[in-house]
Amino acid sequence: MKEMTAKEVESKLNEGKKLNIIDVREVDEVAAGKIPGAVNIPLGLIEFRMHELDKTKEYLIVCRSGARSGRVSQFLEYYGFNVTNMKDGMLSWGGNVE
Repeated sequence: MKEMTAKEVESKLNEGKKLNIIDVREVDEVAAGKIPGAVNIPLGLIEFRMHELDKTKEYLIVCRSGARSGRVSQFLEYYGFNVTNMKDGMLSWGGNVE
């Protein structure tokens, strides 16, 4: 499984790189703030909403600490998606939130 730190993600965004970010936290967690542009698909809905994802794109999976996003990354990889886990989660995020 590919992984990236929150600092690496922040650096890429600051460079103007477009990232397809999926935040797998629950709706109430995301309400407290998410990475700008991230799409919220809670962990429990990934299986039912993965048809919305494009296998030709690369996705960055984010959660609170990196555990849930790690599970989702493995799940989506199994189904042929190109994913990277933000291994330290939003707990380590120092960038802007929306």
